[in-house]
Amino acid sequence: MKKLLGLLGLVSFNFLFTSWVALARESLLVVFPPTNYQTSTEKIFFIGTAPPAGQVLINGKVIKRSHSGHFSPSFPLQLGENIFKVRYQNQEREVKINRVSTQPELPQGLGFAKNSLTPAVDIARLPGELICFSAVAPPQATVWVNLVNENIPLLPQPSFAQLPPNSSILTGFNQPNRSNFSKYKGCTTVKNAADLGKPQFNLQLNDQSITQTGLGKIAILSPAQLAVAEITSESGVTRTGPSTDYSRLTPLPKGTMTTVTGKEGEWLRLDYGAWINSKETKIITGAVTSQTVIRSVGYRQLSTATEVVFPLETTVPVSVEQGNNFFTLTLYNTTAQTDTIRLDDNPLISRLDWQQVSPQQVKYTFNLKKFQQWGYKLRYDNTTLVLTLRHPPHFSQRKHRPLFGIKIVLDPGHGGKESGASGPTGYLEKDVNLVISKLLRDELVKRGATVVMTREDDRNVSLGERQVIINTEEPAIALSIHHNSLPDNGDAENTKGFGTFWYHPQSHSLAVFLQNYVVKNLRKPNYGVFWNNLALTRPSVAPVVLLELGFMSNPDEFEEIVNLQAQRKMASTLADGITKWFKDIYVTTDTQRTRG
Repeated sequence: MKKLLGLLGLVSFNFLFTSWVALARESLLVVFPPTNYQTSTEKIFFIGTAPPAGQVLINGKVIKRSHSGHFSPSFPLQLGENIFKVRYQNQEREVKINRVSTQPELPQGLGFAKNSLTPAVDIARLPGELICFSAVAPPQATVWVNLVNENIPLLPQPSFAQLPPNSSILTGFNQPNRSNFSKYKGCTTVKNAADLGKPQFNLQLNDQSITQTGLGKIAILSPAQLAVAEITSESGVTRTGPSTDYSRLTPLPKGTMTTVTGKEGEWLRLDYGAWINSKETKIITGAVTSQTVIRSVGYRQLSTATEVVFPLETTVPVSVEQGNNFFTLTLYNTTAQTDTIRLDDNPLISRLDWQQVSPQQVKYTFNLKKFQQWGYKLRYDNTTLVLTLRHPPHFSQRKHRPLFGIKIVLDPGHGGKESGASGPTGYLEKDVNLVISKLLRDELVKRGATVVMTREDDRNVSLGERQVIINTEEPAIALSIHHNSLPDNGDAENTKGFGTFWYHPQSHSLAVFLQNYVVKNLRKPNYGVFWNNLALTRPSVAPVVLLELGFMSNPDEFEEIVNLQAQRKMASTLADGITKWFKDIYVTTDTQRTRG
């Protein structure tokens, strides 16, 4: 009886669900953009759906739709307010979009363009370094800066290009635009340590003049009294410049000590050239410039890894470079007094070489026996630097369970409040990511793998928490599962396909292999293989790849994405590709070993 009631309940639920879907299908739905949307792009795409019968018009123009009625056409935008009317039969939706300019705007009267004066934050430099000022002002003006008692002329600069954002590579519009405003720039140097205060910007044109105080104070540091900072976060994010717009460098292990040679707002310039946010550091009162010597280098061979031990007098910054058959570790502010290095015959390392490449840099090159690297960790144990290089996982190559003994982390992208992209029906990326990840988990388990999921239901899991799971589990590989969309100016109607993203060179082989395997076996369009600085490609403990299985924003591909048979086929193909990659890696490794 309970079984019958349960069956009747299921039938009733399915009937209600089907009725709700049918009712929803009667309505015109515009998923993106929302009304009162703001963007700076020259065009934008619309995502939505309506019943297949009949036509959908946007501002009177009939638009192309998929077999199921989905659409994603693009329309140009003018500066300011744009009004679009989306119509299906007697239903209409109005969408307002405001396109804002990326060009600096000059005031009505004489004045500098808003937010154009630089430096815009407090800065500190060493004696003799260039200190530069810039401003956007009307053409033919005379512009200068007064700093203490010095007048520094700011001269008009030749026309220059505005670089597109990094995301433009995803749309194929990675071309710079010529600027059409007048930028003035000038520089000076100061020989002695001093607090110089805020500069005064002066503008003169047609017998009119104004003076405006700059936002940032300027200080010249004393080389004899430079501060020493200690990295307080587990992995200090270093960059090529003083903002998150700049590229990442090798993270610094917690406890690293380094001298501060410059400041810009909340960013610190470190003595070896990298920049770090001051929130990830603390200043060590009374500490002097961080320098060390290094003598002997040792190692510890563990069951699944080799630890290389670098005893130091104090912790110093480091950087890593990976390549085929080599791993390079550079220690900064370090001078070698090395006579002895012990490294017995090792399953991973064929030889360790070192070189003092400059008076303050020592480079250690690990020549590896195999081209595929399986992950690394860096940490400080007091003042001893410990580098952990992971050995290859054991690959059984059993006939029925070929992945036996292989641990894999699967990361279903987004979840909870982080919905990800939306399809034309409003179906969310977070949900389909979880469906595919569970199907892939089941396929991998069938092949003998141990699978760890970063989430198994619809919950919030932060990017940091996902990274911690990967670093803690130390899998053989990790895959982050996603479905794609495009920036506002992308061609959503025609862009589709499978794409892979990697960051560390150890992940490149897996990324390229899976890309080629899926594209060939599922006949998917090839969106491409991308090096990309993403949170879920950055873990270094294992080869990690982020997969974009298709485009939620493409009407035709979306129909495939939500098809259960296609989902199962994708999961099975990915599992087959992962298995074959492991097999090919080990065959290649055996060949290398035989030739060696």
